[in-house]
Amino acid sequence: MATVVNEQITDAVTQANVKVVAESPAMALGNVYQTAAHSTGIMFENAVNTQNQQNILGQAANTQGVMRIYSIDTIADALSIAKMLNPA
Repeated sequence: MATVVNEQITDAVTQANVKVVAESPAMALGNVYQTAAHSTGIMFENAVNTQNQQNILGQAANTQGVMRIYSIDTIADALSIAKMLNPA
């Protein structure tokens, strides 16, 4: 014997399934966009970090250059004073 099911029940189940299937592309695209946004955020974080590291390296190189420039006269003065104090 076949069991008769109320049409309203079968209609509700069918509509629920159609709703789930219809939402799938939107959910998939939402996941794609969220992943792309996350990847872009990480990319910019890495770019900022690299820029900061380059800035630190530039400042260190600048400091070393200035220290060498300042030490040239100091060494020349020290040698001159040493020669004056110890005339040979």
